[in-house]
Amino acid sequence: METYRIAVFVGSLRKESYNLKTAKVLMALAPDSLSLDLVRIADLPMFNEDLEDNPPQEWLDLREQIQAADGLLFLTPEYNRSVPGALKNALDIGSRPYGKNSWNGKPGAVVSVSIGNISGFGANHHLRQSLVFVNVPTMAQPEAYLGDAAALFDEAGNLTNDSTKEFLRTFMEAYGKWVATNAKQRTA
Repeated sequence: METYRIAVFVGSLRKESYNLKTAKVLMALAPDSLSLDLVRIADLPMFNEDLEDNPPQEWLDLREQIQAADGLLFLTPEYNRSVPGALKNALDIGSRPYGKNSWNGKPGAVVSVSIGNISGFGANHHLRQSLVFVNVPTMAQPEAYLGDAAALFDEAGNLTNDSTKEFLRTFMEAYGKWVATNAKQRTA
């Protein structure tokens, strides 16, 4: 069985982030066909096209991590009905320089995690809009919106809700198939 490298991007930078906790759960529940690695975006200098002639090393490292991945998994909270600035910054950096879009054609999936009842719906769909532009074919079903996240984890960061755990397992199985299907299409 082929193993696909998945780059995992967590939009929340908070140390006790529910998005980070969910990312760790997803990594543990992933099928054997996926090898997932967290990509740090917290320390990326803000995108500024004037820096492209001599880009910061952090930008180059991010682009290499994206290019080395077979697929992409995004976890986002919702800030003001959109994605956090750090995640948008990573999208911008990875899409440049013009004509060298690192994201291009890599299969993705989006999970939004929120303490609210709307479950990050706005951020999930706003991120999907950006992913369309950078040509990331994003898994449509199952959709993943986790609301009331504070009630899903114990003090140690363990997911305690069995139905949520089963849903996330199903999500990762579907994502594994999505990646495999798209990988075959990319090499055909």
